[in-house]
Amino acid sequence: MRDNYAPERLRVIIPVGGKAKRLLPLTAETSKACIRLLNRPLIEFSLLSLARQGIRNFIFGVKGYTNYRDLHDYFESGYGFSTRYGISPRVHIKYQPNVDDLGSADSARINMEYYNVRDPVFAVQGDNIFDVNVKELVEFHRKKGATMTIALREVADVEGYGIADINKDMKISRFVEKPTPKEAPSNLANTGLYMVSPEIKKIFKEKGVKQIIKEKNRLDFGFDFIPYLIKTGRPVYGYTLKGSWYDVGSPKRYLEAMQDMLNGRFSSLKDFGGRISEENRVWVQGESSESQKRRQEIIRKIKQGRIEIEGAVLIGRHCEINDGVRLVNSCIDNYTKIGKNAVIENSAILDRAIIDEKAEIKDSIVGRHVTVLSSPRKQTKIDGVSVVADDVTIAEGCKLTATKIYPHQYVRGEFNNQTLMPG
Repeated sequence: MRDNYAPERLRVIIPVGGKAKRLLPLTAETSKACIRLLNRPLIEFSLLSLARQGIRNFIFGVKGYTNYRDLHDYFESGYGFSTRYGISPRVHIKYQPNVDDLGSADSARINMEYYNVRDPVFAVQGDNIFDVNVKELVEFHRKKGATMTIALREVADVEGYGIADINKDMKISRFVEKPTPKEAPSNLANTGLYMVSPEIKKIFKEKGVKQIIKEKNRLDFGFDFIPYLIKTGRPVYGYTLKGSWYDVGSPKRYLEAMQDMLNGRFSSLKDFGGRISEENRVWVQGESSESQKRRQEIIRKIKQGRIEIEGAVLIGRHCEINDGVRLVNSCIDNYTKIGKNAVIENSAILDRAIIDEKAEIKDSIVGRHVTVLSSPRKQTKIDGVSVVADDVTIAEGCKLTATKIYPHQYVRGEFNNQTLMPG
């Protein structure tokens, strides 16, 4: 008998639906799975972690035009991704047909039906970054005879998560959503990573499941399907995740994940290419002869002390960084230009941004194709986990603190804890 749970037979389904409200305005026009993190789409890290463990079949459970467009245009059928990371035999990526699902479990149902999936399924969330030992998870799942095994993670702060009520044998009896520390049955949070047996396909057809869809107009793994499995006596188990896991669901968590990964805490990808020395966690990327030239120039300036670097820093391809710039624990994406004496601290500057002279950006995210105008006379400051979405121009002398700016705007003035939308 062939091994259904062999990595090459496993199907990974990644439901990507909805607007990712907590990540707005970054997701105003971009799929949350494709928001750039460390100079690549966020979802690429998890895909890579799984592909390096032998998994070859992925289905993006995309709902809506933006999610489909962004994922399909970047990944297509998986050729480029496989080539980029030297994965052989290649990865195959498929997409949900143009059918709107009613939640993450419904997405799995639609895709299992459409692609006639008879193998076990590993369902993962599109805005999570994780490192899971698939072999170990599969062995645990089989040993327990589980219908579903949920990867759980120990968390210090239980209030932001669904927390498992679990016995000594790791069997789950329920989840308590966002409990206070007093109400929490454990400190084990649902990571949204689910190993599911092939029989799930039959369970989706049951009267009880159809009833949930009819009554709630929804079929979500966490809110609906897992409680249904537990209520109908199916064995649902919790597996404690040992690798890294990041829920990149908010700008604050995005920046925390970026810091952690820059500091080498994500085992699947610790090197971002172009590391300039063994002793420092500083990368300047560049492959072509033109970008190599720019890379050498930046490295020369760092060595001469004309660019000041502190902590872990990633600089992308074809960047221009002027004298007197100070970079601290930050990521600068491709084609970015940073003017004289600018300061970037604990921040992400996405691709093709222009940051003018003397600008100061701290603990914030600056989107793609953004221009931050600034001068010694009228210095611009952005801080307090501000988020500037794509294609925005910030006027000279602006001060933004904990402020969110939606795409395609020209902004001037001082704003504290505000949201600026066009019109």
